[in-house]
Amino acid sequence: MRSAALPLAPAATSQDAQGRAITYLRISVTDRCNFRCLYCMPADGLEWLPKAEILSYEEIALVVRQLAPLGIRRLRITGGEPTIRPQLEILIRHLAAIPGVEDVALSTNGVKLAEKAALFADAGLNRVNMSADSLRQERIVAIARRDLGLDPLRALEAAERAGLAPVKVNVVVMRGINDDEVEDFARLTLEHPWHVRFIELMPVGEMAQLTWSHVVPSMEVLERCDRALGGLAPADDAPRGNGPAAYYRTAGAPGSIGVITPMTHTYCGSCNRVRLTADGRLRTCLFGTHEVSLRDPLRRGEPLAPVFRSALAGKPPEHHLLAMDAGGLRALSQVGG
Repeated sequence: MRSAALPLAPAATSQDAQGRAITYLRISVTDRCNFRCLYCMPADGLEWLPKAEILSYEEIALVVRQLAPLGIRRLRITGGEPTIRPQLEILIRHLAAIPGVEDVALSTNGVKLAEKAALFADAGLNRVNMSADSLRQERIVAIARRDLGLDPLRALEAAERAGLAPVKVNVVVMRGINDDEVEDFARLTLEHPWHVRFIELMPVGEMAQLTWSHVVPSMEVLERCDRALGGLAPADDAPRGNGPAAYYRTAGAPGSIGVITPMTHTYCGSCNRVRLTADGRLRTCLFGTHEVSLRDPLRRGEPLAPVFRSALAGKPPEHHLLAMDAGGLRALSQVGG
């Protein structure tokens, strides 16, 4: 596993119009996925992007090489499901070698994680977030609407063995669908150095079957975890990563419990991220409409710095998800969540 590649000199920091420092880039390498999760994609899927429109690994690396001197320090590889793109370790190796990049992470559904974790770690991947919305096989299939034989515990253990730490588990909590497993997930933190993050459901796009009635507020989740584990306290030493999770832990537990609260407590004021879609659009807000193409100027051989700075100037102050305005987003899989 690699050491973090540090810049030779202090890098610039880019800010948006609200003065937020933008240091984190989420990179979608494909819009395709081997799951059709209830909260993420229509059951019949979407019309996939043509291959010619998708950024190559070399193009993605070129984008990051131009953005790193502008303050981009942390990267997350997403999809769709990123591990279905062939030889993802090649991209990881490219990104890990870029001066100024301090952290390369991966978000995955875990289907290929047991097989690929060691390979990705050897290529330079630092850590992994795995989505796991159930620990029960029949329910995994029902939520994902695919039976691919996923064993979430086996996948997480493989990531831990490979040194992809901290290992984080993302659970989208849906009332009446999987919320009865909150305590089961919480108990994993008593046995493993894993960080289980409960995410409030975001009923967006074409996911009409999931509504506000399915949202489980994070405060309810924490109260249930507190009762089940015998007391929670703020985990000041939990890994903060790049995102907005707040962490808690039971005394003596090797892992922690986090909550991510897009529906009950927005965190737009501290947003530090932008997203690169698989076809090379820089999206400045997950649930916003503002985006610019980096692919087109890149393929014309033009510098990306002016485009990036202009895009940040147009980054909105906050999303409007609470008004059920998802910025035209049909599925989370389109932008990697």
